[in-house]
Amino acid sequence: MDLIVTLACNDHPGIVFAMTNAILQCDGNIIENQQFTDPATNTFVMRTRFETIQEFAQVEKTMKSAIKDESAVITLREYSQKKKVLVLVTKESHCLQELLYLQEIGEMEIEIPLIVSNRNELSGHATDHNIEFHYLPISQNEGESKADFENQLRAFIAKHEIDLIVLARFMQILSDEFCQEYAGRIINIHHSFLPGFKGAKPYHQAYDRGVKIIGASAHFVTGDLDEGPIIAQDVAHVSHSATPDDLIMIGRDIERRVLSRAVRNYAQDRIFIVGNRTVVFHD
Repeated sequence: MDLIVTLACNDHPGIVFAMTNAILQCDGNIIENQQFTDPATNTFVMRTRFETIQEFAQVEKTMKSAIKDESAVITLREYSQKKKVLVLVTKESHCLQELLYLQEIGEMEIEIPLIVSNRNELSGHATDHNIEFHYLPISQNEGESKADFENQLRAFIAKHEIDLIVLARFMQILSDEFCQEYAGRIINIHHSFLPGFKGAKPYHQAYDRGVKIIGASAHFVTGDLDEGPIIAQDVAHVSHSATPDDLIMIGRDIERRVLSRAVRNYAQDRIFIVGNRTVVFHD
């Protein structure tokens, strides 16, 4: 059996020994191991992939008893078990199409059981991939409508046992309550190299300011708009000759790549939230 175990806890001597000794007790053979201590928060994080012939329940019991620390958070899953992802969209398709394509060719270790949108334009993409599509309109002027939308999302999340919610250019703001309820489980793609150019028409703002680089940032969603821990970023250099349309085209390419990178890292249990930052173990 091929397994991944992750650990986050307060740093103290003997953690690595305890974890590797627990794997040894499970007759395990380590395939990958990465670890990091954040000096600002004194948080230790570790991701280990290993093989064993023991049963999952016995391995889980051994691993969760390895660290005698109340702060310890240990997760264990089979490597082949895919994370279930709920994708929220509005009308732009480039990020959604990237996720669907990578899932289809086996380069994204996720399962997308449904897509939810406040508009109908992208329903065909769901149909083409035999994925449920739910159109849930939102009235900007009615708080009850937003609450109804989020309550339906909660029902979908429970029904499909969703691990991760991805905002693939979803142009709505989720409530503080919803963000807190699913903290660390919602990823958004922001159309700039944060921080900068928030609000409407970011590429036109960038054009007006004569920028020489543009970018995109994937981050966890919190109640503070576009202020959550950043997972992945990328940029492209542009010249004075680039028009707003050129910037939009380049930006779309960066957005889809950055979002897919963040989702892939989440799917592989490579992301740890440490304070206001993330630790991301790259393969």
